[in-house]
Amino acid sequence: MRKDVGIDGDAQRLSQLVWMLFLKIFDDRESEWEILQDHYQSPLPEQYRWRNWAANAEGMTGDALKQFLDNDLFPALQQLEAKGGDQRAYVIRSVFEDAYNYMKSGQLIRQVINKIQEGVDFNKAQERHLFGDMYEQLLRDLQSAGNAGEFYTPRAVTEFMVRMVNPRLGEKVLDPACGTGGFLSCSIEHIRKQDVLTVDDDARLQASIFGIEKKPMPHLLCTTNMILHGIDVPSNIRHDNTLARPLISWGPKERVDVVVTNPPFGGMEEDGIETNFPATFRTRETADLFLVLIMQLLKAGGRAALVLPDGFLFGEGIKTRIKEKLLEECNLHTIVRLPNGVFAPYTGIKTNLLFFSKGTPTRHIWFYEHPYPPGVKSYNKTKPMKIAEFDAEAAWWGKETDGFKQRVENQYAWKVGIDDIKARNYNLDSKNPHIGEQEIHDPELLLAQYNTMQNDIAALRGQLKDILDAALKSPKSPPAPLLQRGGNEVPQRPALLQKEENKTSQKLTLSPVGKKKSPPLKKGG
Repeated sequence: MRKDVGIDGDAQRLSQLVWMLFLKIFDDRESEWEILQDHYQSPLPEQYRWRNWAANAEGMTGDALKQFLDNDLFPALQQLEAKGGDQRAYVIRSVFEDAYNYMKSGQLIRQVINKIQEGVDFNKAQERHLFGDMYEQLLRDLQSAGNAGEFYTPRAVTEFMVRMVNPRLGEKVLDPACGTGGFLSCSIEHIRKQDVLTVDDDARLQASIFGIEKKPMPHLLCTTNMILHGIDVPSNIRHDNTLARPLISWGPKERVDVVVTNPPFGGMEEDGIETNFPATFRTRETADLFLVLIMQLLKAGGRAALVLPDGFLFGEGIKTRIKEKLLEECNLHTIVRLPNGVFAPYTGIKTNLLFFSKGTPTRHIWFYEHPYPPGVKSYNKTKPMKIAEFDAEAAWWGKETDGFKQRVENQYAWKVGIDDIKARNYNLDSKNPHIGEQEIHDPELLLAQYNTMQNDIAALRGQLKDILDAALKSPKSPPAPLLQRGGNEVPQRPALLQKEENKTSQKLTLSPVGKKKSPPLKKGG
């Protein structure tokens, strides 16, 4: 595929591959449905079914294949009409509305198709499992993070969040910014393992999974992901901007029991989107708008788990008003503070997992600082976070029904009351009180703190200079007292300036790496 002149970059390569995989997977599922369902009829016209134009390795190739794809297949699937209201047709049409055949060489297209055809049989359980692992890798490879702040959420984080929020059969589960479907696929697996025993149970599960994704590429990936996870007709995975509707238009019938999501953070919404929200909460910060929307979408008693950056915890202004609303309308019972590098290499922003239930106000918040495992100083692509790391949190967690009575404070867990939070103007950036101040040697952090101190010193000196200038110009000001130094009289330095310079000289004593001298710089944020 890299040899084709029509493909420019990894995103186009992946897009090209995924629509082919979608048709192959759909064809394999159709083979299964033909056995299980009497009188099954495909939503696809016969000539556009994978088995009839792609499966034969010696079949159509070259210019004929290229023209068939561009002039026949794509136009037909983009305008596919449903037979008798068959929802599968709507799913296929939504997938191909924004798909495109980038490849220019019919011969290379045939080579890719043959590799897919011989590489996986979705109806074989072992190959399906292997393909699921391969698909997850494809999703990771997509993450070159666009301008809306989307990042691949590590599997360990999605699994932990879903386990703790614990969706059950019959509950509506929604990811309003579903991306490629990581949280939804974890929810499906979790519910299947806990509750699904019969065919009817599985049908209820399939009808209870909902997702919305703004961008066409992740939507295509999510739809394929849902089929991979046994959602036969993923018509509840919509290609739309969840924030584009007025907040009040989300009525009671659209409320859900569970929301699990990693809303885009750091991105800004297009002009006008914020007007869909009350003036009190209007902002173009995407993650903030999603939090307001989630509070609206939850049923009374509904549960939510979401990823948010540190900036939300200590942010002021509109963020303060959003946090006030959250704590008044919901029980924000737990914040898990993640270490640096969880989303590496896509971003270095520190993140948090927020867990809350709608309907009762917050009385106190439990914080849990997730530590690095022994011997690990940071996460990266080759050493990602593992689900086993969350075993300590899972054992400590307890039950919300009894108010988490079994929870106790430890070196990583502490509790903060609502009165303290209000006194801090809803600043949720609570530091672990059980861990003392730590000396750090990260050059970037040290330089940033040093520059901050220098700016503070310059500002203070400017203020003192203004005060002294004003005092010296005043006719009533007594002369500065003189000190004897080496037989010469010199003006004595004002006590305030001397005191501040002494403090500054102490703060700026940087200890060498590995040695503890002078007061160390304190770790920020």
